[in-house]
Amino acid sequence: MLRLAEILVTNDDGIFSPGLRAAVEAVLDLGEVVVVAPRRQQTSMGRSLQGNPEAALMPVPFEIRGMSVRAYHCECSPAMAVKHSMRVLYNEKKPDLVVSGINYGENLGINISTSGTIGAALEGASHGVPALAVSKQTDIESHREYTEQNWNVAAYFLKHFSKILLSGKIPLDVDVLKIDIPETANERTPWRLTRLAHQPYYSSVLSRPSLKSRISDAKTTIDLCPSSLVSGTDIHAFTNQQAVSVTPLSLDLTSRINFEEMCRFLEE
Repeated sequence: MLRLAEILVTNDDGIFSPGLRAAVEAVLDLGEVVVVAPRRQQTSMGRSLQGNPEAALMPVPFEIRGMSVRAYHCECSPAMAVKHSMRVLYNEKKPDLVVSGINYGENLGINISTSGTIGAALEGASHGVPALAVSKQTDIESHREYTEQNWNVAAYFLKHFSKILLSGKIPLDVDVLKIDIPETANERTPWRLTRLAHQPYYSSVLSRPSLKSRISDAKTTIDLCPSSLVSGTDIHAFTNQQAVSVTPLSLDLTSRINFEEMCRFLEE
């Protein structure tokens, strides 16, 4: 008898996010699914391991297609939710896959280190588990509230890449697949293997900066020049080609520079 794959689904938008429900439904027939998510919205928490020291995994009703799914929330950051679940639920045997998402809002370029969606996936990967971080393009106003969305296309690609990661060993130095789905995408939209763009996708702007400016006065915008985007990057594929961007991420943040060249630079 074949063993069912064990899949941990999490997010940074909180346990009641419709995007989380869409992710669970997408992988429900691929194995044994367990949900562990922050109790509330935790956007932009990155891989922070913060939370209420007294918090524990709290069971919560979670029903999909008339089926009861084992689910928990915790008063903590997304990465901490994954870390704690690895100690509590998977102490003896790790899951076969961690799915983080489906996130409200695309995660592109060098902004991704702030993403709680990415942070949760990286935390899963740090425990030796292949991980997906899946994000759907939305307007900026939807990043911190549950607006109505059609999750079908994002769920389709989430399931597609989940099956690939569950079917075999992930290539060396690939710890997370970051998937970003344009709002205009359908199931026939091509996907592109991309590098992370070495530029921000989101910008934070103060209209009249002064010492009296508050953090909350800054407004998040997307201000890109399509002609200046580098081909082969996630932002270029997403913005200029309207393709689904698939970016392999590594936990190894070491610069890929030639070390002999770096030694010469440091010794000059």
